[in-house]
Amino acid sequence: MKINPLSIEGAWEIVPVQHGDPRGAFMEWYRFDRLTEAVGHPLRLAQANLSTSTRGVVRGIHFAQVPPGQAKYVTCVRGAILDVVVDLRVGSPTFGSHEVVRLDDVDRKAVYLAEGLGHGFCALEDEVTVSYLCSEVYHPAREFAVHPLDPELAIGWPQGVPLLSTRDAAAPSLAEARAAGLLPTYRDYRDFVAGLKIA
Repeated sequence: MKINPLSIEGAWEIVPVQHGDPRGAFMEWYRFDRLTEAVGHPLRLAQANLSTSTRGVVRGIHFAQVPPGQAKYVTCVRGAILDVVVDLRVGSPTFGSHEVVRLDDVDRKAVYLAEGLGHGFCALEDEVTVSYLCSEVYHPAREFAVHPLDPELAIGWPQGVPLLSTRDAAAPSLAEARAAGLLPTYRDYRDFVAGLKIA
């Protein structure tokens, strides 16, 4: 597999090598050692999530307080999505910017995003299935969202009116979340990740 850094610190695109024959295909979609080498520390596996979505559903932009935050390793096992990583870390050189990676059941790429980064995606087809590994279990009191349609984020979602959850539709803008002190800081992210690094 190839693990390519994205333009936002703490985010990587993982491109697997697929081996096919008349029976089907095989690939390694996650490798503890390879990810640890690229990221600089192991991904603690605390929870695995699976979601299904219909075309036009947008989930996110979700994030967790740091520490401990919640790192994620995301792949699309059925259909196709536009996966979005947003830098929500106040003080980061790329604060407010985002990266978009298409994840689908053809190329079978994955995205890793570190603690403190925001995550969301849009389902491009019906019956999309997304699987993601998480470094922490879900803690409602420490989980937050930023509105995915915030003009300041300027995310190029596909045309049409996206289907949002009640929670995501009511989420604050980036500016509102920052003013309310909800966003993680770049310093807290750097300090927390430094404690995870291996010698």
